[in-house]
Amino acid sequence: MQIDAVDQRIIALLVADARTSYADIGSRVSLSAPAVKRRVDRLRATGVIRGFTAVVDPAAVGWTTEAFVELFCAGRTTPTQLALAARRHPEVVGAYTVSGEADALVHLRAADISHLEEALERLRAEPFVTSSRSTIVLSRLVESPGVGPSTP
Repeated sequence: MQIDAVDQRIIALLVADARTSYADIGSRVSLSAPAVKRRVDRLRATGVIRGFTAVVDPAAVGWTTEAFVELFCAGRTTPTQLALAARRHPEVVGAYTVSGEADALVHLRAADISHLEEALERLRAEPFVTSSRSTIVLSRLVESPGVGPSTP
């Protein structure tokens, strides 16, 4: 599917605030509200926009501790095996296969250090994990829901 500059601006505006009205978006991209709706419907139907969500401050719900964990795996552990394992742990907020020494990088959030330690132990107990290396986040410097260089 071809995405033009207007689609990119619509996407950027929705990423910034998914509750922005079609009329407001239309005024910013020089389209009518129905034209914006048609474009958003097309972007959803083709999978460019996969959904809308609320962005919750982890601290507001008590998950103030986070870490990035490099996983080193035995043999030929597949991305599917890694994804299935990651989904078994509610503390996992992201999991990625990566280049370099590690086989995967996992982003964990927990209530406190004790909870983080429990989550790490459960993650390291997965049968294919041979070792791990953890880095605890001290502070968040930049966090953006953006998908590219487009700006509203």
